[in-house]
Formats: sequence, C-alpha cells, structure tokens
Amino acid sequence: MSNRFDNVPNRRALIDRRGVAERLHALQAKDSAKLRAAGTRELQAALDAGRAEIARRLAEHPSRGHEIAASGAFLIDQLLRLLWDFTVERLHPNPNPSAAERMVLIAVGGYGRGEMAPHSDIDIGFITPWKVTGWCEQVIESMLYSLWDMQLKVGHSSRSLDDMVRQAKADVTVRTALLEARYVWGDTALYDEAAARFKAEVQADTARAFIADKLAEREARHKRMGDSRYVVEPNIKEGKGGLRDLHTLFWIGKYAYNVRETAELVEKGLLTKLEYRQFRRAENFLWAVRCHLHLITGRAEDRLTFDVQREIAERMRYADRPGMSKVERFMRFYFLQAKGVGDLTGVFLAHLDEKFAARGSRFGFPQLWRRPRKLKGFTLDRGRLAIPRDDYFREDPVRLIELFQLADLHKLEVHPLAMRVAARDAKLVDDVRDDPRANALFLDVLTSPRDPETVLRWMNEAGVFGRFVPDFGRVVAQMQFDMYHHYTVDEHSIRAIGLLSQIEKGELRDDHPLGTSIFKQIAQRRALYVAVLLHDIAKGRGGDHSILGAEVAERLCPRLGMSPAETEAVAWLVRWHLIMSATAFKRDLSDFKTILDFAGQVQSPERLRMLLLLTIVDIRAVGPGVWNGWKRQLLADLYDGTEEVLRLGHKQRGRTERIAAKQEELAQLLRWDEPRMAAFKKRMTESYWIAEPADVLERNAKQIDAAGDAQLSVEAQVYPERGATLVTVYAADHPGLFYRIAGAIHVAGGNIIDARIHTTRDGMALDNFLIQDPLGRPFDEEARLNRIKTTIADALANRAKLQDRLKAKPLVRPRAEAFAIEPNVLIDNNASNRFTVVEINARDRPALLFHLAYALFQSKVTIHSAHVATYGERAVDTFYLTDLIGDKIEAGSRLKTIERRLLEAAAGDGTVAEAA
Repeated sequence: MSNRFDNVPNRRALIDRRGVAERLHALQAKDSAKLRAAGTRELQAALDAGRAEIARRLAEHPSRGHEIAASGAFLIDQLLRLLWDFTVERLHPNPNPSAAERMVLIAVGGYGRGEMAPHSDIDIGFITPWKVTGWCEQVIESMLYSLWDMQLKVGHSSRSLDDMVRQAKADVTVRTALLEARYVWGDTALYDEAAARFKAEVQADTARAFIADKLAEREARHKRMGDSRYVVEPNIKEGKGGLRDLHTLFWIGKYAYNVRETAELVEKGLLTKLEYRQFRRAENFLWAVRCHLHLITGRAEDRLTFDVQREIAERMRYADRPGMSKVERFMRFYFLQAKGVGDLTGVFLAHLDEKFAARGSRFGFPQLWRRPRKLKGFTLDRGRLAIPRDDYFREDPVRLIELFQLADLHKLEVHPLAMRVAARDAKLVDDVRDDPRANALFLDVLTSPRDPETVLRWMNEAGVFGRFVPDFGRVVAQMQFDMYHHYTVDEHSIRAIGLLSQIEKGELRDDHPLGTSIFKQIAQRRALYVAVLLHDIAKGRGGDHSILGAEVAERLCPRLGMSPAETEAVAWLVRWHLIMSATAFKRDLSDFKTILDFAGQVQSPERLRMLLLLTIVDIRAVGPGVWNGWKRQLLADLYDGTEEVLRLGHKQRGRTERIAAKQEELAQLLRWDEPRMAAFKKRMTESYWIAEPADVLERNAKQIDAAGDAQLSVEAQVYPERGATLVTVYAADHPGLFYRIAGAIHVAGGNIIDARIHTTRDGMALDNFLIQDPLGRPFDEEARLNRIKTTIADALANRAKLQDRLKAKPLVRPRAEAFAIEPNVLIDNNASNRFTVVEINARDRPALLFHLAYALFQSKVTIHSAHVATYGERAVDTFYLTDLIGDKIEAGSRLKTIERRLLEAAAGDGTVAEAA
C-alpha cells in the first residue's frame, strides 16, 4: 500500500488528514445523531476541497491521467480512514471487541486498483471473520449513511470470510471485484487471512475457467457497444479499445500469473517493454479523458459524445491544423490509442493461448490443425499463419504483404505473434512500395472474392496497410466531426469494401436487388474495388476530397499495376462518387432535365453501374440505420432513367407518350369505365402524370373518388416499397397550404423526406408527402397514422394553434447544437427547364421544412415539389418553384428577397410568425 500513490505529488494539498482528524476529535454534540451529522459536514468540506484541488491539477496538467485517477482514490482512502476512526472511536466505541467483532474495510473494483475518476462509484467491502455482529452492523450502517449524506455513490458489501469464498466461487463478477481488493483500514490480520483464503480456495487451479469467462464477457460487451473501436461517439470505459479492455488484460494477468502491477506483465513475458509503454500511454490518455468527461458533465459519464468532444480537445490543448480541426486531431489520437489497445489484446491472448488452452485447441475456436505445416515458407500453428523466425520479414519485406495474401487465399487467421512482429517491422514495407510483386499481392487482397474486409482490417491493425499506401495511412483513425458518419475514415472505407464483396457474392440480394443483378455486368471489377477503397482517401486535407482523391488515384493506380483505362475509371469514380446520391436525394427525378444532366455527366453504362455500386456501399458503410428503402428506390429510379437515356439516346418516348402510357397503366389498375376514367384524366395536369409512379396514381385516384365533393380528405398509409409512410392531402387549394401541412406533420412526430404538390384543373390541391419517424422508419401503427390525419385536419381547419404546438415540440437531436453550420441558399435556374430550383443547407432542427415553407409562402411563390435529405446534424432541403402564374423566377431583386427570407428561416430560433 505504501507505494500505491507514489505518483501523487503534494498529497497534503489534497487532504490534510491530521488536521481533519483533529477537527473531528474536537467536535461536541448532545447525541450521536448530531455528532455524526457534524462529522459528516467536516468530511464533506474536506472532500469538496480535495475535489477542487484535483480539478485544478487536471486543468494545469490536462494529460496526467494516471496521476489524477490515483489522486481521486487517495482522497477517498483518507476520507474513509477518517470516517472509520470517527465512527468506531466517537459514534460506536467498543473498547474490548470480541474475536467476532473484528472487521476490515477493503477497496474493490477500480477503486481497489487505486484509480478513480471524479464521479466514479466507490466500491467497498466490509469483511468479518464470521457472521456480522450487532456492533459491526452499527458501524457499517453509520459509515454508509455518512457517505450517502456526502452525496457519494457507494457500491458496498458486507461478508464473512466463508461468504466471501462461497460468493467468489459462484459469481465471476464478485471474483473479479475481489481480485483487485486492497486494504484500506481496520484489522490487518483479518485482511491477510481473507487474501490468503481467496488465493488458495478461489484462485488456485481456476485460471482457465476465469480466462474463458472474462473473454466471453469482453465479447458480449463489444457487441453491446457496436463491436468497433472506431465509432465516432465511443464509450471510453466499456467500448472496444477502452479502459475495460486494458483492465481485462490486467485481471487475467493477475489471476493467472499473480502479478500485482502492470509492469510485472513484462517480467512474465506477456508484454514487451515497448508494449508495456504502449499500455501505460493508452491507459494514461484514457484516464485523462475520462476525468475531463466527469468534470465537464458533473456525473459518472463515460460516453464521449459530440457535445463534449470539442471542450475536452480545448482542455487538453489541441490546436487546429490545416484540414483538421482541434477536435478531429484529439479524436484521431483517441482512436490511435484504442487501436493500440486492440493490438495489445491480440498479443496478450496469444500468450494465454499457448499456456492455458487445451492441447490442440484454442479459446473460443474449434479444434483445428494439430501439427505445424509449411506454406510458402510460413508455418501453420493450430490453424493460424505464423512465421518461422523473428527476422523473417527483414529477410524479404514483401513477406509483410504476402502474410495477409496467404491468410486470405487459404482462409487462415494470422497468429497474434506474427501480427506483433509485422507491426514492429511494418516500416520495412517503405522499401518495397514500388515492387511489382508486393503491389500484385496487395491488389489480390483488396479484390479478393473471399473476405477482403477482414484481411484488410488485419493489415490495418498491424500498421502495414498505412505504410504500404501512405495516403491511406493519413486517414487511419481520422474521424469526421459530424453526426452523420459513425466511423473513422479508414474503418468506413474497409467496411465499404466488405459490403461490396457481400453484394458481389449475392449475400445482400434482399437489400440491394439492383446492385446484385448488375454486378455480373461490371467489366472493370478491379477498378471498382480500388475506387471504393480510395473514395475518401483525401479527407482532412483542407480541400475538396473528391478532387484531391482523384489526383491520389491517378498517382497510385499505375503503381498497383493497373492499366491506363482502369486508372481513368478509378479517378473518375473517386472524383464523382457523391454525384449520384446528390442527384437522387436532392433533385426531382420526374423532371427529365435532371436525368439528362446526370446522364451527360456519367456518359457510359459501365460508369453508371460502377457508380451505383460505389454509392450504395458508401451510404451503407456510414453507419447503422442510414440506408433505407426510400434511398434504394430513389437510386434505382435514377439508375433506370439514366440507363434508358444512355442506351437509347435522347430520342426515347416524348412527354405525350409517357403520359399516355401512365394513364393506360392506371386504367388497367383501376378498371373504371371510360367516362369515369376520362373525367379523372381531364382533372389532372400533365406534370402530375409525369411526376407520380403508377402505384401512387392508383392510391390518389381512389382517394379523390371516395372524397366526392368534400373539401378535405387526408389519407395516411404505410408505403413499404419506400420504407416510409405516404400521406396524401386532397383539399381546396389556398395559399399557405403546404407550410401548414408540414407543421402539422412535425407536430404529429413525422419527418418529411419528400413532397410533391399538385393542383387539379378545377382548383383542388393534391399533395403527396413521404414521411418517416425520427429514426428513419415508416409510421406503421394505426394510432400514429390516425394522429397524423387528425393533426393535419385540425391545422387546415385552424382548430389548433399550430404555433404553440410547434414550440412545445422537443428538439429531435439535442446534440445537433454542438455543431455550428452556417446556413447557405443556392438558387439554380439551369437545373430545370420549367422550375427555379432552390437548395438550402442548414443545421437540422425541429420543423425546419415548415419554417422554410413559410418563408416561401411570404415570398409569394408556388412550391411544386420539395426534397429533403439529412446528413446527421445537416439538412439539405430542395424546392422546385415558380411564380404565382407558373413561370420561372428570374428577376434578380425577387431572387435576392427569397434568398434573404430563406436564410433567416434556416438560421432562426424556431419562432413562428403569428400568421402561422
């Protein structure tokens, strides 16, 4: 215990134990309740002063995680000793305790390790020789009440020695907590007896079971936390690559090898000196971040959310650099540490495997190869690819790539000790980057028909990937500070490769039927895989990453051994990898000029096929929940329209023929008699027939027919093909109809993702809205559908104050406030032959579409369609507009007024004008 807190300087400044003890001794009170209250106040003052000093030290030295964590534990140690002495001497004195009334106070868990963040729970245990006596019970109860009165969160237990042994044997959680037990105060002989019994009766001969339990626990925790160390809002304690992973290594080392300090793992051969320094560096950094996090949030918070990342980066004195903000630099360092923790884990488990796994088998793996075999000079160790000697890579650095190529080719796992040597020797690939053999092997891995994602991830973990492709090395562990991207750039790119491979193998046919069916038509398969790898390669360089990435591709592809035609294809795909999603999600695909402009950009069916597949995997690899049926349908519609233009040229069926075909298709679906069908066709405008697909035409026709002469009809039904709910409003047309409907849908809990606004020839409005819930799912419960219909009807009939209901609606994404997004309005009169296209970029906030639509209502324009795309905290809303007589808006002053109103609406605080 004496050297446990040697790294805490000037301990008396944290707490003057002698001074506090003297003040406690001097306290006088009429009864024990008042004396306990007075003592608690004295201890509370010491706790507050100690915590303030710890916070001051962290502000002064923001990266000293070990010191601050130890300071927290030291402070609690001293307070518990003072409280113990005060309780047993003043509150419940017992001058002649019996043998049964001996007791010891121990620290367990993280506190037992001597590490505490400012708001961590205090885990303590009271141990007695036999059953807890009345006096012991009084002491324990009094101490706990005092700790609770000090607002401390206490995890506590009281056990006899027999209870301790029995419970530790039965429950691995109890066993783990007691493994780190540390003497705090009380009977030392009893503590020694407890420690001896734990070692002899619980720990002895159970190492293999304990290791298996801890590894299973770790696996379950990783799955719960997203199973990646590269999520952009990581949990620094429980997440992959976090503190708990380091703790698990130490627990296993302590249990299996009886180490007391991490440094002893080196003596036992479990870590090298370099790996030990890596362990300490990662642990120190993670503790510093965790302590900052607790102080900023004022609670035991371990999730590194966007709203605190920037402040921690400031506190830890990171600075902006060209192309990378301080928060991105801080998070990149975090991910590099998390990656280091993962590397250490693999090496550590390999050693355990050698010693503790049953002969011929491995932890968590089926029995594999019993004897080592040879494979191109490499050896096989129980099914894992290993190296025959330590200098194997130095003899021929191309083997650093060949290791992974063979692992992929023969579906083998790389031995962690080979990974350790590969990581150590990774810099040797610098000398073979231009070696045709090395590049051919790398391209084999990247374009493998087996499992390129897993093998590329191993190569990245070893540091070989980033050395062999230095441009990729620049994006390793690089995060993007936004709510859209869930992973770091390197993880996103590797996941995208995995998704492409799954689509090619037909494993995602249900999600991507079009992508799966066209893959076999791809002529430049290698180019597609390389483009997917490189599409985000130039992020964080301070310019347009698409343009800069295309330059990287032009330089890198010839080195990889690709032909000029393949190089051109890769560079084009990287340069334009965002164009298909931008067109599909932000433009009106029923406007034929949209299709013509996009086809003019793409120019060839092969490029179109590759671009569709790249777009799909790019969106899917962003994170869970980003892909949905609506995006799939939009991309398919754009692909089909463009493929027709590229195949047949510009002279395919004209507008009149397309309208006639739609009307014929609808007639077959409805089976109405000729006069009834003719009357419906006469009421609807040409643009309506062009804009809506046949299934929506059918739904609209039935709704209008059922409405008869009614002035209002609202229908809401799930639209499974689009992964959304279709809301159709048929009402007497009047100004402001669109913004009122938009506000009502938001009040009912819906997000509008697309809207088409039509006016019949006899003055009725027919508006089709596609909506989803805030999590991107369709509204499918009857009660919610009815609520939407009722809310829209109330808003259009002015039965409810829309303004008040909108104000009462809570913020959907409260953390979006952490991002500063400058609103931007782009007005384009060339994107459509018939409409003025206005695109607004702004921070996503409640009822944004409503506020923008109200601004357009004030500007006296007609909205023909609205398209909504969200990218995390950023929203992009596009409107197709005309003036009130149906012409494009071309007057400069009018456009300036529209732009000003939209900017005010986008940047506003959400207040709604009284007219609403």
